[in-house]
Amino acid sequence: MFYTPSSFSPTMSRVVEKQMRNWEIARQQQDGGSAPRAGSVMDFIAISRSVGLPGEEIAAQLHAKLGWPVFDREILQAMAGDDECRRQLYDAMDERDLGWMEEFLQSVTFGAAGKDDYFHRLRETVLSLARKGHSIFLGRATDMILPREMGLRVRFTASRDYCVKQFAKTKNIAEDQARREVEDIEHERARFIRHHFRVEAGEPSRHDLTINLEFMPVLQAVDLVHSALRIKGIIR
Repeated sequence: MFYTPSSFSPTMSRVVEKQMRNWEIARQQQDGGSAPRAGSVMDFIAISRSVGLPGEEIAAQLHAKLGWPVFDREILQAMAGDDECRRQLYDAMDERDLGWMEEFLQSVTFGAAGKDDYFHRLRETVLSLARKGHSIFLGRATDMILPREMGLRVRFTASRDYCVKQFAKTKNIAEDQARREVEDIEHERARFIRHHFRVEAGEPSRHDLTINLEFMPVLQAVDLVHSALRIKGIIR
């Protein structure tokens, strides 16, 4: 059982503990604890979205349908920064799991991984979670970290004006301020991806499915993702 890491804020501690409990339950239920398909990782959904779009709501809807735990940017960032939390993740892995992760990390070239301890910890955290259980990842370019032949990668997009309006509504701020903040966040995301993966954030080949939420209601978008999982043979 995973405990609440003392280094987290009380709110984040509760969120991490809940999601890790969900992950542990899902891990125990999947195929009697069988090894990952193709000797790699368990199937996952990696979601990326334009700033202002309801990624959390979509991930929550997918969790309700699939029972897979959700790990968003804040949770992954907190876990990657907590040594005890990562230790408990590693304790769930056997020598075969650890050997696979070491081999995979050596076989993939990341931009500046060797110079960035946080990014190294983030990669290990994401790979550990995906190796031992089905997961839904939201943000932190997890689609670029995980094995390309596995999982489903989904991008949610919309026009800049639509994203700004949604961001302003969510944050209860003026649209001029929202536009500046959206642009700043998108710039930082693009810098993170370019720095660590040597690709542009908008590279379309990153994703298996792209959905424009300006013209697609959330519930229908979730249904599309669910159908894509079936088409790829991830679920029945």
